[in-house]
Amino acid sequence: MIELVNVRKRFSDDSEWITDGVTLSIPEGQTTCIIGKSGEGKSVLLKQIIGLIKPTSGSILIDGVDITKLDEAELKHVFKKVGYVFQFAALLDSLTVFENVGLPLLEKGIPKEEVLPIVKEKLTLVNLSPEQTMDKYPSEISGGMKKRVGLARTLIVNPKIILYDEPTTGLDPITTRIIHELMFNTQKKLGITAIVISHDVEIFKYVDHVALLNERKIQFFGDAKTIWETDNPYVHQFIRGLTNGPIQTERTKEDAPKRKRPSWR
Repeated sequence: MIELVNVRKRFSDDSEWITDGVTLSIPEGQTTCIIGKSGEGKSVLLKQIIGLIKPTSGSILIDGVDITKLDEAELKHVFKKVGYVFQFAALLDSLTVFENVGLPLLEKGIPKEEVLPIVKEKLTLVNLSPEQTMDKYPSEISGGMKKRVGLARTLIVNPKIILYDEPTTGLDPITTRIIHELMFNTQKKLGITAIVISHDVEIFKYVDHVALLNERKIQFFGDAKTIWETDNPYVHQFIRGLTNGPIQTERTKEDAPKRKRPSWR
């Protein structure tokens, strides 16, 4: 469904490359997590996949169509297939939860009474009580609830693809697990193709594949179930939080923190 071929991006002729030859195939109907250190360009890569940022060169194919060659009007057809869950939910403070979730339909002129049952359905799907949340404003709900409202808004257009940009940033461990389980259950129930940007190694329990972006390229792509056994040096270092190795070499092996394999593996 999604294929990146030699994708390169920089914002000016004299700036450094942010992505430099990224090639990656995203399996359909499954969840792929893209990991990598901060500042590596993961969010920029995600925005290129959805068409919010155009790559400097290379191809990005969705359902066999190279979106880098589409004009703005043609990209709108792609946007109908793809949902984007922003890092901080990106809810509009002046709108209620109902209005935030129903916004894509309300903007089309669909009457509120027709949007109402759809909003209720999507809120229920993300484990929120419509009766208790619809009339509240974003300032009146918790961070975890905001994340779920943001997902409900994405689901209201019935996307075939969902892109998550660090969906658990700023959440406590318990809420993080709830959001991960919600993403997993939603993907399995609806058969969506999902791409998740994350730094949280617990995400490996909930995704099918892991790709590591490092030095502006994809250095690894593999099965999430076996990620802790991989001999790829970049992945081995990153998921254990080691500071010595191919990614960083400032500290010696003796200085590097010793991290055990998580108990849930």
